[in-house]
Amino acid sequence: MAALSQTYPINTLMELTLQQSSNTPSTTAAAAATTTLRGLIYCTDATSNSIVLKRSLVHTTLSSEITIINADSVVDSKKIEVNVNEMEEENSNTRELLEGVCSVEEYKQIGNGGVLPNVSRKALEERERRAIRLAEESFSHVNQKATPEGQKIFDKLLKACNEVIWNGESILVLNHIRVDPPYTAEDCSLVTTSGGRGGGTGSGLDGHSLDRVKKIVSAASV
Repeated sequence: MAALSQTYPINTLMELTLQQSSNTPSTTAAAAATTTLRGLIYCTDATSNSIVLKRSLVHTTLSSEITIINADSVVDSKKIEVNVNEMEEENSNTRELLEGVCSVEEYKQIGNGGVLPNVSRKALEERERRAIRLAEESFSHVNQKATPEGQKIFDKLLKACNEVIWNGESILVLNHIRVDPPYTAEDCSLVTTSGGRGGGTGSGLDGHSLDRVKKIVSAASV
């Protein structure tokens, strides 16, 4: 038996006839029931004996629909030949063949059974570095020693102020406002240059920032 990847080559336009499963007692009509799907072979998986079919979607923000098919349910398969050179001809039926599967432009790009577009190794490595950086940043926002309420307050402040870090079990906002446990508005204070709690409510921009942080903490504590 040929491998799935040989029977269903990637980027090949195919029409698959599938045997429909039925939970009702088997009858002649139910046994003969089939459904037909047309699409581009996206990939195959020998381990799960699956075929992945890709179809384009219209009138939606999603770009495509992916269908995973058990290869054992395929009772018939047909490779649809599309001549790329005839796509621009007025009497060509290629657009009808591709309707609901992919755009003409996409098919021209990959070709029938062709190769995928070149992938930039540098771009992939940059995406990987960015993903790792974002993951590490997300982990730094979680304090295992803080209470659930404290973590909730931290998340709210981070969303509103952006520059928020943990300092032990205290929350440091904009590098000059500290929120100590149990994380109420009364626990918010300005930080002195020595790192301790400052007296009073501050003035100018510091006082305004402190008031804003207190309001956020109060709202999050409700």
